[in-house]
Amino acid sequence: MTVRPPHGWLILDKSRGLGSTQAVAAVKRNLRQAGYGKVKVGHGGTLDPLAEGVLPIALGEATKLAGRMLDASKVYDFTIRFGEETDTLDAEGKVVATSDRLPAMAEIIAALPRFTGAIDQVPPVYSALKVEGRRAYDLARDGEEVALAIRQVTINSISVRPELAEGPRFFSSASLEDKSGASTSSARTALEGVTLSAHVSKGTYIRSLARDIARALGTVGHVTYLRRVRVGPFAEGQAISLDMLNEIGKGAPLHDHLLPLEAGLDDIPALVLTPASAQAVRQGRVLSGLPQADGLHFAKLGAVPVALVELAGGTAKVVRGFNLLTDVAE
Repeated sequence: MTVRPPHGWLILDKSRGLGSTQAVAAVKRNLRQAGYGKVKVGHGGTLDPLAEGVLPIALGEATKLAGRMLDASKVYDFTIRFGEETDTLDAEGKVVATSDRLPAMAEIIAALPRFTGAIDQVPPVYSALKVEGRRAYDLARDGEEVALAIRQVTINSISVRPELAEGPRFFSSASLEDKSGASTSSARTALEGVTLSAHVSKGTYIRSLARDIARALGTVGHVTYLRRVRVGPFAEGQAISLDMLNEIGKGAPLHDHLLPLEAGLDDIPALVLTPASAQAVRQGRVLSGLPQADGLHFAKLGAVPVALVELAGGTAKVVRGFNLLTDVAE
């Protein structure tokens, strides 16, 4: 028996090795097995197969908000291993540069402010960006020279995570020397790797960030561990495992894990509608004489999402409508 299609968000804790498209297919399959029939499903931001962590999955009318997740800021934990740079900038690639220099923790901490705020970044050649109609990674795999344009991204914050158990930390027994070549009286341990946490804007490549931090420290490096811990309003504490997703397919209650559509709009002020104004919005008509401030608002009738509207000078125009009835809101 087919049940009513769901509308909202499933936050998946994507495992390493699983692609984002595969994750969407797994959600579709489990919803179909659970009796929900054909459900619109989309994801809120690609996560590389070698990365793990938070992958927002939009269901039903929430797919209209998936693009907002692409624009949202994100938080990653990642480990840089120093001494080797690979062509893919991760552990799967071929080593293309090496260095015997290993930095100390004090040097790493001192370098991080240079990577805070607006910075210029060259994306990895092994990325999904298109160059004259072809994916950069396809060109790179074919042995062609790939030149990607510098882009500006924003690093809201970046810090060391020495306490992170999941991300391996590497230490060597070597002591650093001063510029004269003599060992310092207070020998500092050289690190083979370090785990960092970064809150970044859309379009930021963590592999490029790791490459550039290593080079700024006078060495080279690549990413050995990458976990996304937040996407916009969605954090890892809300995420379910693939095993739990499979349990939903076997009959476990979906509503125990389904977040409402408006969970993706927690940064937008609400605009409470009357039944008459809700009908007008659903018909695409303009509302006027509103006292709210200019900007994007989340219009709703009671607890039911109606539309995203843009206010300007007291007038509200529909940006995106939601096809939800008052008795079927999740």
